[in-house]
Amino acid sequence: MTDFLSAILGLGLFGAACLAFTEKILPVPPSHAVLLFLGMARAPDLATLGMLLLVTTLASTAGCLFWYAMGGRLGPERADAVIRRFGRYIFLRHDTYLRFAGAYRRNHMRASLLAQFVPTVRNYLPIAAGALRLPVVPFAVATLFGAMLWNGGFLVAGYAMHDGVHDLPSVAFRIMAIVLAVEISFFVALRYRRLWWPRAGTAKS
Repeated sequence: MTDFLSAILGLGLFGAACLAFTEKILPVPPSHAVLLFLGMARAPDLATLGMLLLVTTLASTAGCLFWYAMGGRLGPERADAVIRRFGRYIFLRHDTYLRFAGAYRRNHMRASLLAQFVPTVRNYLPIAAGALRLPVVPFAVATLFGAMLWNGGFLVAGYAMHDGVHDLPSVAFRIMAIVLAVEISFFVALRYRRLWWPRAGTAKS
């Protein structure tokens, strides 16, 4: 981890919340790397782990609400134009954005929840929710629950491996191995999404 990251984490729970919020705005480093590190290096006991889960979940939800508000200001046409023009720079394909926007129209609660489990999509799809003027309370509740599951999974995984790991090189190596496995899994899932997505869309028609 960089000196900057270490300095932020030196602020304790407030620093962890800042990282979780900032990751929603600009996902560098990716959330799963940050959360694994927090679980490994900043959760000496279950009480601290629970507090980390609470503050990072709230901060992640706040970050989503920021993009929701931005989408509301842009509206559907301008939000679509922004993603079409700049989406490739944030690793959000325009067709992926349109697919989730359609899912929001069919079942916004489920789409808000599932979006929290797709890298990059989980950061910027709230723009579509805001642009479509989805009810903010159901969106926030579904996002909160999804963020809790996502954050909790990586925090617990990091906590489970923290025993005997005290030097940053060992922590960094374990994080890179897990992140690589997660990214490959999501790549494979997205690569073959056409096998199940059309049928899902047909079932909702």
